Amino acid sequence: MACAAEPALPASRHCLRARARQRHVIRGHRWLRVCVLLGTLLAAACGEDAPRLPPLAEGDTVLAFGDSLTRGTGAPRGQGYPEILGTLIDRPVVNAGVPGELSAAGRARLARVLDEVRPALLLLCHGGNDLLRRRDGAHTARELTAMIEMARARGVAVLLLGVPAPGLLLSTAEFYHDVAAATATPLQADAIADVLGTAALKSDPVHPNAAGYRVIAEQVRNALEEFGAL
Repeated sequence: MACAAEPALPASRHCLRARARQRHVIRGHRWLRVCVLLGTLLAAACGEDAPRLPPLAEGDTVLAFGDSLTRGTGAPRGQGYPEILGTLIDRPVVNAGVPGELSAAGRARLARVLDEVRPALLLLCHGGNDLLRRRDGAHTARELTAMIEMARARGVAVLLLGVPAPGLLLSTAEFYHDVAAATATPLQADAIADVLGTAALKSDPVHPNAAGYRVIAEQVRNALEEFGAL
């Protein structure tokens, strides 16, 4: 006697199963990234070389997160460093800069952006407004550290970009070096300080112009090559 056909599942149950499979795949990719990232960090910790970044795959998304220096204030729309960097590395770079934002507000915003964008790499350029407002450097360092840990918990590698403290002779604030060392995070320390120390590359005392953002993008691209992401 022929067996009766199994009744078809309702469409809603099909959707639930499909969504469950999708969540499983996403979690698998996230854990794979976490494992790769942990391996990279452990290799750096056991050796004497500078921290490394996992290689970016073709099509991987990069998240540029920060304040007006990330947004591109001082240059025409679309000529900030993230947009230029995207063309240099042939990968999508999402610009998530919010002008005027303090590091505490950035930390509060970052989780949502990470979960929406799901990047392979975070370019973290934050703390400039803390410096302009003379906020305590130890506080900013804690916020930066929390943001790095937040990204790594999601399997996202981090490149930290240093910002200079206000002054006649610009140099990156010391706490960026401290955070980079304490968290074994690659640091691009000089690009923004060098640009803001060059009158021809600035639109105002604290923002680059389009040419300045191009220099920053080129230096970030060079850092990605140096640290192994490209």
